Amino acid sequence: MTLDADAVVERRRLKRRITFWRIIAVVAIAVVAAVLFARERGGAVGEMFGLGGHIARVNVSGFISDDRKQQELLRKIAESSTAKAVIVRINSPGGSTAGGEALYTELRALSEKKPVVAVFATTATSAAYMAAIAADHIIARANSITGSVGVIVQWAEVSELLKSFGVDVNQIKSGDLKAVPNPFEPTTEEQREATRTVMEDSFQWFVNKVDERRDLSGSALADIRTGRIYTGAQARALGLVDQLGGEREARKWLSEEHDIPENTKIIDWKPEGTDRFSWVDVALAGLSRLVGMDLATSFEDGRTPGLKSIRLDGLVSVWQPEN
Repeated sequence: MTLDADAVVERRRLKRRITFWRIIAVVAIAVVAAVLFARERGGAVGEMFGLGGHIARVNVSGFISDDRKQQELLRKIAESSTAKAVIVRINSPGGSTAGGEALYTELRALSEKKPVVAVFATTATSAAYMAAIAADHIIARANSITGSVGVIVQWAEVSELLKSFGVDVNQIKSGDLKAVPNPFEPTTEEQREATRTVMEDSFQWFVNKVDERRDLSGSALADIRTGRIYTGAQARALGLVDQLGGEREARKWLSEEHDIPENTKIIDWKPEGTDRFSWVDVALAGLSRLVGMDLATSFEDGRTPGLKSIRLDGLVSVWQPEN
């Protein structure tokens, strides 16, 4: 059956209208996504859309290493005109001394541009405490665990165990102190002393930073040199932290000391690539289906929704709940 000319014209008009509204919808999705992303991360996009000021929250957890992405994140916060202050939430047992030093250095640079408050959760020890003393103000729960100011070097010596299995480890090295400590040979006193001097140098750097930043009394400084841990209440009595509490107290301090209202919105800032599948992707998936466009995967097969360009293809090991 053939269509008459009027029907063909009307059909073309309808198709153009649908295409037009689809384009409008895509532009609207892009704008909304950019605004939501900016509110979530702060930064230049937020400034472009004129979003109001906020307090940036940075989480430090797990093993602390020399993390380039985390350092770049702190530099972005320092340059952001929308981030008016920073809360560093710490829940970590520590990490490498170089990692703690790198984080300390970046937080000190950040604090030169905007106020920084460290808030302890369950644990903030060793390299985590090293990072915390870079803040302008430190708040801990009464029962947070902190302290453990010190450096440790550990290694297993398995030469006798290997001999019991008839295994000999042969090596040729350029000097007696090359590649020590070595688990495959007994440690000589000379090797032990060389290792000890490295540890002592790092330890003294750590103690000097604590003394510089916390201005402790002689007895308190002597106490922390033992490397012991403290509760938040004990740390407060020694001067290792400034106040007991949590984010509420951090907000109040920022209000009293830096005129940042207590009701200022807190936005989590995260290093790029940590949230591949975010709620922004979910919103895009739903909006795209409303306008009849297949921009994202669906929930039907139980996979985490996300843009097709970031689907989990190939060999992966990931837990996925059943429908």
